[in-house]
Amino acid sequence: MHISEGVLSGSILITGWAGTCAGLAVGLKKTDMNKITRTALLSSGFFLASLVNIKVGPSSTHLSFLAPMGLILGWGVFPAMFVALLLQALLFHFGGLLVLGANNFIMGVSSLSVYLLFGKLIRNSDSKILVMALAFISGALSIILAAFLAGVFLTLSDSNFLTAAKLVVIAHLPLALIEGLVTAFMIGWLKKSAPEFLL
Repeated sequence: MHISEGVLSGSILITGWAGTCAGLAVGLKKTDMNKITRTALLSSGFFLASLVNIKVGPSSTHLSFLAPMGLILGWGVFPAMFVALLLQALLFHFGGLLVLGANNFIMGVSSLSVYLLFGKLIRNSDSKILVMALAFISGALSIILAAFLAGVFLTLSDSNFLTAAKLVVIAHLPLALIEGLVTAFMIGWLKKSAPEFLL
């Protein structure tokens, strides 16, 4: 859900960059360099999935794998997403360089939130049904949270964006269900086949 360049106010852009810089600092510190291949793989998956996007007012909607990235990378999601979003801005003009901080903050916080809320429960549970249910909730919630944060950023930049902000949230509801299903099957498979991937 890239917010387009030239839409956000200066104060919101600064807030986004401040949050992103903090997330990058913690993420780089907590990223295990022995698992950098995993980070690069998920970053490239996010890059490819979000190339197919549909314009929704001053934003866009697309698959993003926010929850799987958070559940697998934890704080490492901030640098992983930053690289992908930077390349998308430079190569395809998705989002932009000024709004990169805000976009990274929105997606990073959404992804990290589901890790903090559900990561430990998923990792420690022996119930396949519970794992898949929590993973589904994680996938759906991460998209709804990202759409909500994008709407907040838009509305705080200019109150005239309130209608567009509502549209952004509504447009992401079907995507939330799809992401929930994808996350449930992905995390369910990882829990069974490679549980060490889950932080």
